[in-house]
Amino acid sequence: MPLVDKPLAELREYRGISPLPHDFDAFWECALAELEATDPKPVLEPTTAIQPRNAEAFDLWFTGVGGARIYAKYLRPKNPDGSHPAVLQFHGYSGSSSDWNDKLAYTGEGISVAALDCRGQGGRSEDNGSVKGNTLKGHFIRGLDDAPEKLLFRSIFLDTAQLARVVMSLEEVDPNRVGTFGGSQGGALSVVCASLVPSIKRCVSIFPFLSDYRRVWEMDLAKGAYEELQTFFRHFDPLHKREEEIFNRLGYIDIKNLAPRIEAECLFGLSLMDTVCPPSTQFAAYNAITSKKDDIIYPDFGHEGLPGFNDHAFNFLSQL
Repeated sequence: MPLVDKPLAELREYRGISPLPHDFDAFWECALAELEATDPKPVLEPTTAIQPRNAEAFDLWFTGVGGARIYAKYLRPKNPDGSHPAVLQFHGYSGSSSDWNDKLAYTGEGISVAALDCRGQGGRSEDNGSVKGNTLKGHFIRGLDDAPEKLLFRSIFLDTAQLARVVMSLEEVDPNRVGTFGGSQGGALSVVCASLVPSIKRCVSIFPFLSDYRRVWEMDLAKGAYEELQTFFRHFDPLHKREEEIFNRLGYIDIKNLAPRIEAECLFGLSLMDTVCPPSTQFAAYNAITSKKDDIIYPDFGHEGLPGFNDHAFNFLSQL
């Protein structure tokens, strides 16, 4: 089998090479304390964008850390029979929560769906942060020259947890039957949400982004989705005098470092020819999970649609 990364046997054992900051746990406990002190002030507004016969659709707004108003699409089954499960959906890098209609398979199964728009990307959520330093070409380097608390993805990660809290507080939702789903950036945020909200019951992640940054650099794949890392070094540290500092700071928003917190049952879709989110970085996150988990491996596929996987994910999440 052709390889773009390590052999599968080695991938099964790989744990990553990016650093874990010494104060990582304290950093995230402080972040969660800030979130706890943030009143989400949720608002549900009926939408006319779609009018399904068997579901109700809403624009959901809530407040995230820093006071930003965050948007998600929310759909729930019409006339539900008591409280029911919910699935939280997260989108790919630079994208949005997408169309309403692709959520209806879940509402048809009696499951509510909330699909987040990430701050400052292709949807409606507010990016109200101000940081020192470079903001060119990407989001995971935003705040890299400021205090770690200013990293934009710290706020986006916390938005996933705030969404979970808001949805779990809705009268129709059973807070003990909530799952997460996403691919690429969405796959990373699915992992993050399950990490920061231990009561999440099921987590689906497809070739997750934002994992093991140093490995991406080592493989000379700081291109495409990871291009901003190369941009940062070229403009602001061309001699790599700050390399250790930079990779250590990225460690705060590295999902492989958050993954051990997960208590949910997990299902991963892993692609072995992926040159956007290299297989070793996917496995670094997957291998860090200690809860019940399973994977479906696509040997010949890269960063693209994985045939049949969405059906597997639907069956998995329908068991919430």
